[in-house]
Amino acid sequence: MTNNSTPNVLFIMADQMKASILQLYSSEIGIETPSLERLAGEGVRFEHAITPHPLCVPARTSVMTGRYPHSTGCRRNETLMPENEQHAFRIWKENGFTTGLIGKNHCFIESSDLKLFDVRCEISHTGLPLSGVYKGENAGNTGMEWIVPERAIYAAHQARVNLCDNAQSPRIAYKVSDTPEEYFGTAVIASQTEAFLEKYVSGEFSSDSTKGPDPFALWVSFLDPHEPFEAPRRYADMFPPDEVVMPPQRTNEYTDGTSPERNRVLARMMRQADDAEEHRRGVVSVYQAMTRFVDDGIGRILDKLDELDLRENTIVVFTADHGDFIGEHGMAVNGGVFYDALVRVPMIVSWPSGGVPQGVSDDSMTSTLDIVPTLLELQGLASFDDIGAGWVRDGIRESSVLDETQTRRMQGRPLPTVTAAVPRVASFSEYGAGGPPVTMELLDGLDKPFGYHTVIETLWARETEGRRKMVRTKHWKYITDPIARGATLTSGSDGGPGDVDELYDLTQDPWELQNVAHLPASAEVISEMRSLLAGWMIDTDDPIPVEIPETVGRTAPR
Repeated sequence: MTNNSTPNVLFIMADQMKASILQLYSSEIGIETPSLERLAGEGVRFEHAITPHPLCVPARTSVMTGRYPHSTGCRRNETLMPENEQHAFRIWKENGFTTGLIGKNHCFIESSDLKLFDVRCEISHTGLPLSGVYKGENAGNTGMEWIVPERAIYAAHQARVNLCDNAQSPRIAYKVSDTPEEYFGTAVIASQTEAFLEKYVSGEFSSDSTKGPDPFALWVSFLDPHEPFEAPRRYADMFPPDEVVMPPQRTNEYTDGTSPERNRVLARMMRQADDAEEHRRGVVSVYQAMTRFVDDGIGRILDKLDELDLRENTIVVFTADHGDFIGEHGMAVNGGVFYDALVRVPMIVSWPSGGVPQGVSDDSMTSTLDIVPTLLELQGLASFDDIGAGWVRDGIRESSVLDETQTRRMQGRPLPTVTAAVPRVASFSEYGAGGPPVTMELLDGLDKPFGYHTVIETLWARETEGRRKMVRTKHWKYITDPIARGATLTSGSDGGPGDVDELYDLTQDPWELQNVAHLPASAEVISEMRSLLAGWMIDTDDPIPVEIPETVGRTAPR
């Protein structure tokens, strides 16, 4: 491969940013984000992008591998990318790319994977990683030093370390800060990315100065708007709490017998029914401010691409790993359930000079698993056209850099509109690893008052409980747990008391306030959704695809 034969990749990810916080996705509660609106105007915005898992590590490892957590084994925040797994950065590095990670990792931990990055500058929610403190954060830089002084970064993040100790309530913690903006993680990541691009253009990362720079693949991973919720005052002032538009609520959502026990457990820990209105609005305001802060950081990076004449040959992708309640269902932060607030994320792909349409919205069902297959196809590194196409009788299939066994290993597929791929009607998500349920009875034995500390205290157990599966179409969402108290995909049971299935009519109930799975009129829809779910489980059954021969027998027919 020659140095300039393939486009660069700038893969931007926000942490815990739900789609509906953006005006691009919700005219009711979304805020203006000029930079993302600019990017959408230069590319394709996907209306129904779904995360394969609403938790950081499983979502991130799935994005990078194009495979579901049940295939990678990455079902918890404590089970990171397995060693020797096929993933995007291994592919890019093996094909001569300059590779970089700037920002939050929570994906790669094995030394063999970390060595794939020419540049690695990690930062997390409470500042620069310290060795051995948190799995998924790796101390020390590779390839670049921080542009902003490390002492300033450390000092700027100290308020976040103890934010919950001085919270407005056990369930709500947020802060408007007068710390200089340039020392916040979002600004630090933007500055570091600008410096990376400048160094790239200057040839600092070139493997062969006579051929020009290798293409780059850079993952820019913003920390925000994930909690701890803290925003610079200038951004908080853009979103006064008394002007926040709160999403609709249903007061008896978790008391009328239609909600699964795991949803009720979460609501008992985190629902803000007894909290002051000013604080419920205040935390949403700070989340909006953090989102706008990220948007401005993205704008700086896009401007730098233009300034350095890199935009024409750079594919830009934006998405988030998963979402956040932030006011929906009366809660904030994440929680391991499947409301759109947690599983529906923004996703934009832009490469005008490469033929990607501009200013287009695609309303088919998609997954963030589809991002890497899309990039590889746009770059000419892989073709997904011939997967399962049939037996070869004469001749040889044309091959790309990745052979069919490697592309079959990926469970995502190239995105429609961006490529010639056919649109899909359903997307899927999952949670759990077969562990026992976290019940109301178990909750009763924990320290009170319940709140965010309870969410953290029960996290490991809730990460593993059950094997929940979700299927979503444009009109319906269905959630079940195939191992919950004897329930199966084909049984007439809803899982028994406390483990009811969930079905939401997204046309009539877009905020998912009324579970209608128990209604007799829903039986036909549930049957159809279970069929989609069973088909997906069969399609993704093999963690490592079995090699399929290209001929019917030991020798090709003549």
